[in-house]
Amino acid sequence: MDLNFLNKKDSTKRVKKSPQQPKFSGNILGAILFFMFITALYLIVSGDKKEIPEIAISELAQNVSAGEVKNILVSGDKLTVTYKNEEIKTAKKEIGSALSQTLFNYGVQPEALAKTEIEIKNESGFMYWLVNILPFLLPVVFILLFFWYLSRQVKGAGMQAFTFGQSKARITDPNDKSNKVTFKDVAGCKEAKEELKEIVDFLKSPKKFLDIGARIPKGVILTGLPGTGKTLLARAVAGEASVPFFHLSGSEFVEMFVGVGASRVRDLFKMAKKAAPAIIFVDEIDAIGRTRGGGFGGGNDEREQTLNQILVEMDGFEPNDKVIVMAATNRPDVLDPALIRPGRFDRKVLLDLPDRADREEILKIHAVKKPLAEDINLKLIAERTPGFSGADLYSLMNEGAILAARENRKKVFQFDLIRAIEKVMLGPERKSHLLSKKEKEITAYHEAGHAIVASVLPHADPVHKVSIISRGNAGGYTLKLPLEERRLQSKKEFIDDIAMSLGGYVAEQMMFGDITTGPSSDLQAATNIARAMVTRWGMSDLIGPIALNDSPGRSTYGEISEQEFSESVATKVDSEVSRIINDGLKSAEKVITENKKAFTAIANKLIEVETIEQDEYEKILVAHGILLKKKDLVVPLEGVK
Repeated sequence: MDLNFLNKKDSTKRVKKSPQQPKFSGNILGAILFFMFITALYLIVSGDKKEIPEIAISELAQNVSAGEVKNILVSGDKLTVTYKNEEIKTAKKEIGSALSQTLFNYGVQPEALAKTEIEIKNESGFMYWLVNILPFLLPVVFILLFFWYLSRQVKGAGMQAFTFGQSKARITDPNDKSNKVTFKDVAGCKEAKEELKEIVDFLKSPKKFLDIGARIPKGVILTGLPGTGKTLLARAVAGEASVPFFHLSGSEFVEMFVGVGASRVRDLFKMAKKAAPAIIFVDEIDAIGRTRGGGFGGGNDEREQTLNQILVEMDGFEPNDKVIVMAATNRPDVLDPALIRPGRFDRKVLLDLPDRADREEILKIHAVKKPLAEDINLKLIAERTPGFSGADLYSLMNEGAILAARENRKKVFQFDLIRAIEKVMLGPERKSHLLSKKEKEITAYHEAGHAIVASVLPHADPVHKVSIISRGNAGGYTLKLPLEERRLQSKKEFIDDIAMSLGGYVAEQMMFGDITTGPSSDLQAATNIARAMVTRWGMSDLIGPIALNDSPGRSTYGEISEQEFSESVATKVDSEVSRIINDGLKSAEKVITENKKAFTAIANKLIEVETIEQDEYEKILVAHGILLKKKDLVVPLEGVK
């Protein structure tokens, strides 16, 4: 597998997670268990007590006369009788009559009654009524608590019905120093920062622009590859201007209810105007800003209604509103023309991948809080990471620190960052992925084929490392880097890249007389380059300088596009792609055949040590008479786009 950083595209996005809401089914189960527990506790407390026998008042009179009664407790018409043998019985008397008179009527003499203790309990008061109504009141209270608990759990979801139309923008306070970002925190992007400094001036002192008749830009759209720092740059503008920063994603406008997106747009702009001067930042605006008229959703397409409301709000600004809308997307080609026209998004700022000097500055920023060892050379790391975005460089420094911490070291060393480059690019080493002796031999010759072709062909990038240790989906890899930073790539360089990609395929065929599944990704990369040369870059003498749509049937703005060229032209395209691939095969076969000894030496060394670094690899080349590639004098090209 060969690696070309110039064709590398990666994406690193920060995702802010919302607080996790409790599951409703879990809340119901918890409430039921709570109710069952309370009910069981109540039944235990209020369970049936030991049954007390009841006697007639005549029998009580006889017992009192016989001197067997110790105490009588009078509670209204209820009598609780305690005998001298500690036995307890109950009896009832007539309501409104005195106990002594009742017993006297039953023949109890005053002398016998005087020997018995009579206690009268007052039945009035709060406790009396509480004891009587508590058995009926407690179940009602428990049921009410049960329903209150359920309603409390669903309150958040239920109340959202009243806040659907409100904006969900997150606001960064300009006085919050912990979250403040300025241009000093953003390395590279020199042209973009210069363009955005004017926006800061507009927000700080709009009067000097209004006095001369200049209108404040209503919108700024940031475009560029994923990970180039669009969101970070927008925050830096708000931090430099010290104004409120309203931040939300394009997907947060649209809900399942019709009209919610448009309502949220109105609420967002209303809040921003009250807080003016302010910045509204919509990340991933292509989620709602796609070209209208795709035919989906009919007349009530919620996404289109939301976009229409944004267009109305931006066009309704007055020059002195001092509210600027910033948006970011890595797909500007799908945006609606009405959204990106002058008067809405007046400024279009392109963020490109950082060059070598910018990468070094970005690495310095990410290395501020990391204890670096004395051997750290960030310039070398910047040279070995062409095609890396700002997010990739952040991940590289972070992975380097993780590798150092994993080995219980207090400082990050140079070899940590070197290993982190490959980890970010391909993934961690899969040392547990053991190859058989035969597979190891095939992989070694495969990677040696890539390496020797890249080293011999004049327009291929020089090899920095060859390894047969598995990383990610790659069974092995050949790391090659350009001698100089470049923005343009020539036809000769593409032809040599195709031959280099096919070096592993040719090596397997020559050495083993068979083909494995190993070259699958190499064949795909070579075919893609060859087809792009023919259909996009005009590098075919047969087809000529014509750009062709070589993806028939793909969906464009909701419509299925047709192939833009005839079948005869398609036949010519296929034949040209096959010719370029076959020429690459012949070129790779010629190089390997003419340098068979060096090719075999590289393969045997890989079988022995599994990884060959640049210094050791170049010694093998020199020993077999292969000249090393040196940096040429590069003259800057003026006016080349």
